[in-house]
Amino acid sequence: MPASPPPSRTPAPVSFVTERLALRPVRAADVPAVTRLWTDPEVRRHLGGPVTEHVVRIRQRRVVGAPGVHAVVRAADGVLLGIVTVEPEARDGETEVSYQFLPEHWEHGYAREAVAVVLDAVLREVPTVVALTQRANRRSRRLLEDVGMEHVSSFVEHEAHQVLYRRHR
Repeated sequence: MPASPPPSRTPAPVSFVTERLALRPVRAADVPAVTRLWTDPEVRRHLGGPVTEHVVRIRQRRVVGAPGVHAVVRAADGVLLGIVTVEPEARDGETEVSYQFLPEHWEHGYAREAVAVVLDAVLREVPTVVALTQRANRRSRRLLEDVGMEHVSSFVEHEAHQVLYRRHR
């Protein structure tokens, strides 16, 4: 009997579906839109600014099918709206959720809907999830509170005032 392969430490990509959205692994065709997320000054205003060209090239090679990176597409037409990322053991051993959406898709509730479905799924697997945003990012703070996350600490990191949110199972 042949030996079975060792278990993977990285979970297989999981897809999520909501009434309006599909969340799935990033595909090669998504790379131009995802690149906009990394380079758009408005998207990156509270994320340290646009990513350098060198880092973008590295990320472009790694993002397709990357575990924990979910492309958020509108179910009606397949348009990529943004990404939601889940990183196990990211901050002091806790799972962290983060997200970026293209500005033309803001104010429609897409990010809230996508983050909520991912949080619910992740919290079935781990006891807590954290999220970090800049204190000045009122939209993001409101989204995190709307999906049941609680503000637990404030601090300065990367030369900006940050707020850490947590949600328990």
